[in-house]
Amino acid sequence: MDYSVSEKAFSNRDVYVGNFKGILPHGDGKYTWSDGTVYEGDWEEGKMTGKGKLIWTSGGQYVGDFSGGYLHGYGIFNGLDGSFYHGSWRMNIQHGMGKKQYCNSDIYEGSWKEGVQEGSGRYLWSSGNTYIGSWKGGKMCGRGVMKWENGDLYNGSWLNGLRNGSGVYRFADGGYYFGTWCRGLKDGKGTFYPVGTKHPSLKKWCSSVGYSSDGSSSLSGHLLNSMEGKARPTVKRSFSEKISIGGILRNSRRISHKAMSLDKNWTHNDPSREFIRYDSLCSLSQASEDIQHETRDNNTSVYEREYMQGVLIKERERNHTEISRKVKQRNKISVKPKRSCIDMFGAHRSYYLMLNLQLGIRYTVGKITPVPVREVRSSDFGERARIRMYFPRRGSQFTPPHYSVDFYWKDYCPMVFRNLREMFKLDAAEYMMSICGDDGLRELSSPGKSGSIFYLSHDDRFVIKTLRKSELKVLLKMLPSYYCHVGEHENTLITKFFGLHRITLKGGKKVRFMVMGNMFCTELRIHRRYDLKGSSIGRCTDKNKIKENTTLKDLDLSFEFHMDKLLREALFKQISLDCMFLQSQQIIDYSLLLGLHFRAPENLKGFSQAPATMHNDESLPTNDGVTSQGELLIPPKGLLLVTHEPGSVSTAPGPHIRGSTLKAYSLGDKEVDLLVPGTGRLRVQLGVNMPAQAYHKLAQDEVDSTEVELFEFYDVVLYMGIIDILQEYNAKKKLEHAYKSLRFDPQCISAVEPKLYAKRFINFLEKVFPDLP
Repeated sequence: MDYSVSEKAFSNRDVYVGNFKGILPHGDGKYTWSDGTVYEGDWEEGKMTGKGKLIWTSGGQYVGDFSGGYLHGYGIFNGLDGSFYHGSWRMNIQHGMGKKQYCNSDIYEGSWKEGVQEGSGRYLWSSGNTYIGSWKGGKMCGRGVMKWENGDLYNGSWLNGLRNGSGVYRFADGGYYFGTWCRGLKDGKGTFYPVGTKHPSLKKWCSSVGYSSDGSSSLSGHLLNSMEGKARPTVKRSFSEKISIGGILRNSRRISHKAMSLDKNWTHNDPSREFIRYDSLCSLSQASEDIQHETRDNNTSVYEREYMQGVLIKERERNHTEISRKVKQRNKISVKPKRSCIDMFGAHRSYYLMLNLQLGIRYTVGKITPVPVREVRSSDFGERARIRMYFPRRGSQFTPPHYSVDFYWKDYCPMVFRNLREMFKLDAAEYMMSICGDDGLRELSSPGKSGSIFYLSHDDRFVIKTLRKSELKVLLKMLPSYYCHVGEHENTLITKFFGLHRITLKGGKKVRFMVMGNMFCTELRIHRRYDLKGSSIGRCTDKNKIKENTTLKDLDLSFEFHMDKLLREALFKQISLDCMFLQSQQIIDYSLLLGLHFRAPENLKGFSQAPATMHNDESLPTNDGVTSQGELLIPPKGLLLVTHEPGSVSTAPGPHIRGSTLKAYSLGDKEVDLLVPGTGRLRVQLGVNMPAQAYHKLAQDEVDSTEVELFEFYDVVLYMGIIDILQEYNAKKKLEHAYKSLRFDPQCISAVEPKLYAKRFINFLEKVFPDLP
């Protein structure tokens, strides 16, 4: 093929000088647009491809790789405002590893995706503050380490640019706070270790909250709102069309412009060679333990605290030496672990079981979904209503190859559960992706008393629990009545079941499990959880064993809840109907699972510390609307019921999407929504987003000079459901139930009978939710 070198002027006054292949630029060449923009470099059949240099009339310049007319590959971009980027590009957008220096001297170095920070990265603010960790969508999200210029440091979880989840805050003076945050504010329980007090090992803490030492868990950070402008230079595919750099220049502004100003700073490695691993992430916080090496144990008191939206509501002073002694004593006690129902899988049992679950559920949902919708028949509940399949490791005509062990799969009553999922408004594809997606399942930290194992879907929407054979039989027996009950009562509080399955290994060992909705997959953070049965014997929790997510019991509940008159009537009407159903099925030993989201009291606007008992643990300089801890200055406000507006509340699919909107007496018997300051507008349903006031009840024997309950009442949002409904009453074993469970007075053996159990259960709840005059 002959190549010619010549000059060509176009009708729009663009000019090209260089090599041609036929009539198209090909090889080396220089293209000048009519406005003065110039490209000089390689061409391939009329498109910029290869190495080249692009200069805009505004002053911006790019030198690097091109492909098909796009900035694509590795390149260096200099913006007209003085910003600078060198790294990877994909189709005109920063994508891959790269480093950017902003016009104000801020620097980001790390992973980019579609023009914004995503993945591991480090940000160095010109003020001298530092963040190293994970990013998502241009915001710090995941796990990350933030170090302020004054020496304070935070190591923990972030979400959408705000501290959110478990974390450790180290103060410049050497004090530590281990706790939880929500939307940038302290929220929930934590422990403050004053300077000189020995604190837990940071490595052990990382392990306890699920952060792996190899850096596989992501790190996260604080809000960067200014990422609305993406680097999208409009490079036209046709050689005769003008190239614009507007998108690049828009993104050349300071990244934290319009942000909730939390300046951070960072160091950096060559982004093309390595990602940020755990060692570098912890390098900022490692010095904290070294700093205190010589000064520990001078202070023997630590402070257990509880916060609500940044407001301290409770503090308990503890002797650190006593705590350490108790921990050591517990560690010395040899406790034989309870054998779970999946120990048969060996060292990799959890991985194998989760993989088998996903394979089986994907197969079942895919097989039953295409079947035309119809009403269930009596045969759909029968012994023959099963889907069975063998999953060999090498795969088969009907199953894919996999990395687990060979297993047999059984799905119980597939048409019934398919209809239940539709009744509960669950999309089949979303259900399958939630459980069977690439992110997989995660096992909860400890099995229940029965040895059952619990798993959560990656999005927290579904709980999977292993069952005993007796529990499977009870569920199958009650399934026809359950199907009718939940169909007739859309507001039922009884656990929602979405699937019932069994895995059988070649040796004949079986694992049965059910899929349920997670009632604590909520828009608001759950501060406390209670399992209420209406009993007093054996229904309390050792205070020294209570952790952030511990489920408390009847005697631990020190509140009564005052509700709107109509909300309470609707609640007890449904509880009565559900208890009548369970009584008809001879079910006992069920519980009301109650979740509480606390709101800081209305009269605490402006308060961030409690008075007399507070110590100087968090005295950072404030900065542009951020508190001394980098927390947003959001004054605590109460809850507000407003008239329901369907278009103003979230309708996202979830375990609670089914159910009617409740009416409130205080708004003239109208359907209502709940306005939550700092969060949004929520739909009020039975057991979901129900507002109330929690009044603290101080027992006479509750005299603890080291524990301070700062407020008498709180605004709360309630979440509740009836769980553990698979214990069937057996008249022959009622004596055994009464003594063995220790949930009732042994002298009142008849209390375990279904009718009396339901009566005691309701009577207890009526005291928890009293009827106000």
